[in-house]
Amino acid sequence: MAESKAVVKVGSIQQRILLVRGLKVIIDADLAEFYGVPTRRLNEQVKRNRERFPEDFMFRITPDEKAEVVASCDHLKKLKFSKALPFAFTEHGAIMAAAVLNSPRAVDVSVFVVRAFVQLREVISGHRELARKLAELERRLSDHDGQILALVEAIKQLMDPKPPPKPRRIGFCTE
Repeated sequence: MAESKAVVKVGSIQQRILLVRGLKVIIDADLAEFYGVPTRRLNEQVKRNRERFPEDFMFRITPDEKAEVVASCDHLKKLKFSKALPFAFTEHGAIMAAAVLNSPRAVDVSVFVVRAFVQLREVISGHRELARKLAELERRLSDHDGQILALVEAIKQLMDPKPPPKPRRIGFCTE
């Protein structure tokens, strides 16, 4: 157990978590590396235990998604020429993969994988809170902008008063 702590850090796992289809996932090659097994072995176990991996735990990425992942992640360049489309594991799928692999390292490292997902979730929720506060501030400023514009307009009118209208003459005018 001490060995896995020295080998895998939560930060290194976080760097491998990607956003695909709006979900935070780890590609099978990265997950297999963390769990200390070949990707082929991980995928064999997944296929043997397919009922344990519903769509919200794991899915196969499309060719377009694969191209995007390979382009954005230098460490996945070897996937560029692979004919097989990799699997993408969500947090629950990564835990289930550790369970079906049933190796001591996979079980130990799955704790770090879960912690990485949790930390990312906390960071994202912090960003959402910050975004909400910025939107509130922007709304307040837009209200103030309208008030400031009305104030400036009133000052302009005071600075450039229109001459009072000429009094109307009473009576009959021939002109």
